[in-house]
Amino acid sequence: MKLIFQKNELLKSVSISMKAVPGKTTLPILECILIDATSNEIKFTSNDMELGIETIVQGTIAEKGQVALDARIFSEIVRKLPENEVTVQTDENLLTTITCEKATFSIPGKSGEDFSYLPLIEKTDNITISQFTLKEVIRQTIFSIAANENNKLMTGELFEIKDNMLKVVSLDGHRIAIRRIELKESYPERKVVVPGKTLNEISKILSGEIDDLVDIYFAENHIMFVFDDTTVVSRLIDGEYFRIDQMLSSDYETKVVINKKEFLDCIDRATLLVKEGDKKPIIIDITDGSMELKINSPMGSMNEEIDISKEGKDIMIGFNPKFLIDALKVIDDEEISIYLVNPKAPCFIRNDEESYIYLILPVNFNAVR
Repeated sequence: MKLIFQKNELLKSVSISMKAVPGKTTLPILECILIDATSNEIKFTSNDMELGIETIVQGTIAEKGQVALDARIFSEIVRKLPENEVTVQTDENLLTTITCEKATFSIPGKSGEDFSYLPLIEKTDNITISQFTLKEVIRQTIFSIAANENNKLMTGELFEIKDNMLKVVSLDGHRIAIRRIELKESYPERKVVVPGKTLNEISKILSGEIDDLVDIYFAENHIMFVFDDTTVVSRLIDGEYFRIDQMLSSDYETKVVINKKEFLDCIDRATLLVKEGDKKPIIIDITDGSMELKINSPMGSMNEEIDISKEGKDIMIGFNPKFLIDALKVIDDEEISIYLVNPKAPCFIRNDEESYIYLILPVNFNAVR
């Protein structure tokens, strides 16, 4: 096999492939990137058995062939090569020589026959959205998934298609993030839970351009994303997702309309007095025309007032400031509406169309008042 690449094209494809190379595995072949040039195009494939990526690479096939190379070593070599033409050549023993200008590396290759190819998914049941939309939806929800595996379903996101709407939901037991996207066509109803890891990695690969499309295909146990020259296949998380609708309510006793940036900046300042890992709540005291934010910690105290528009009752309520910051950072609106019931009920941040909803549970602050 003999292949010729431009360094920037090769590096881009290697970087994409690395996202599905496992950190630890009992199968050494999975630590490799499979380079397949047995047909008229060059494909790189990586697979950790949960997430698989196949990407077509721009390059010239001088001699057809196939080899599996240790992904970490190959990636590091490519990254540090000069910005020029790179030749990758294998001999009959799969010894692979990588040459660029005056630099030559030789590394052992493995047969691709043992490599785990991506599962075959029929390209029938799919939706199409813009890469920009998918990237934004992931950004606006991914922070609410659970970090630990105690409840597997919480480490993923619900993708639900119903009545030409795509609803994406994440939750971690303290908060819920929901985004609703109107689809251009009607599609069959679907409900799947996609691992957060998959969505994180896809988000890094997507161009994010509004004119670039991504096709999302559904199978019984897998989901497949096809965009540009790349195919990403992921296992789905088994199980019945939480009944989110039962947790949502349109009832409220207090509605606040506030400038998002002012609110976010104020909470951000307050967290200067909170050490990483401390669970000091920010206390929000809402009265007519004014919201007072207070925080007390061993490092000091702060209080600040913000002008607001208010309907309904006065209320004093406490929140984990990080949860508020996470939600506010991903809302693009200049003004936001916050709906509250009482100091022990969740607050909702949502727009009139409910294209986004963020539910945040309050914390008990009696001990720190």
